[in-house]
Amino acid sequence: MIRIVLAEDQAMVRGALSALLGLEPDIEVLGTAADGEAAWRLLQQLRPDILVTDIEMPGLTGLELAQRIARQQLPTKVVIVTTFARTGFLRRALDAGVLGYLLKDAPADHLADALRRVQRGARAIDPQLALDAWSQADPLTDRERRVLRLAGEGKTAGEIATELGLSHGTVRNYLSECIGKLGVANRIEAYRLARQKGWL
Repeated sequence: MIRIVLAEDQAMVRGALSALLGLEPDIEVLGTAADGEAAWRLLQQLRPDILVTDIEMPGLTGLELAQRIARQQLPTKVVIVTTFARTGFLRRALDAGVLGYLLKDAPADHLADALRRVQRGARAIDPQLALDAWSQADPLTDRERRVLRLAGEGKTAGEIATELGLSHGTVRNYLSECIGKLGVANRIEAYRLARQKGWL
């Protein structure tokens, strides 16, 4: 029996996925969560074989959950199911140790098959996305990504500095690096382009 926890912030999608997977004779849905923090608590409590998660969620994102699982060396494998066909997300997911990456518009039976493959230790990646993922590398460092994400949320350099424990000048340098690397005119354009590429 493959024991899973499902993390998805959209209630209708969460219910549909849970119902579909619950029909499979060898898959058991132990619990569901509507945000990343709730998913993390369930993971620690239930220790499932696989976490099935979206990327964009309140609290922790699916990628942040995968990174935390890897850091804590939990045995839970991660499968991401998302609408985001962005190669930047896939590259970051693979870097975080994610074994499955599927799009929500894939046929329903693909997910159950992917879970079985991941349970055996194999990867289950959308094939076209896998091909595209290596065509354009993410130029941002983790720290640049964090600074740019906060800037895109409307925070000032001073607020970002306080939140991340950096100096005001260091934050400005990070933002300048992002703007230069992405070849745009300002931090807002940098944020938009990085999100479009899946680098945030």
